[in-house]
Amino acid sequence: MRACRRAPRRAARAEYHLPCQDDSAGLARTLTRTFLARAREDAPPRAEVDDAVLVVSELVANATRHGRSCCRLRLTLGQGDQLTVEVHDDNPRYPRLRAVSVSAEHGRGIALVRALSRRLSVSADSHGGKTVRAVLPAAA
Repeated sequence: MRACRRAPRRAARAEYHLPCQDDSAGLARTLTRTFLARAREDAPPRAEVDDAVLVVSELVANATRHGRSCCRLRLTLGQGDQLTVEVHDDNPRYPRLRAVSVSAEHGRGIALVRALSRRLSVSADSHGGKTVRAVLPAAA
């Protein structure tokens, strides 16, 4: 008798170029939900999808608000269903945490992304832009 072992699943990846428009964050939310539904063998937990959608929405909104051209969204679902979200834009300024008042309408996005992510990093590119990378833990 031979033991059958399931072959390890390769990472699922998708990359999207989004216009520098206000509705790009909404489009990115839809693309993220679709990607997660198709990339996983089983249905992802709703909380995991909601966290991923919020992170993507905040990062794309920042990129389209502060960038001058389209942004690039890259989603990678790796081992253990760990999701890596990367958003690239052409603005060299790094996002920063700000102290905001209770009534402020803006300024909480990076704090939310940081709270939901296992890791958050920003790296500059050679063309004057940056990539913000958030690694989200898979739900237990």
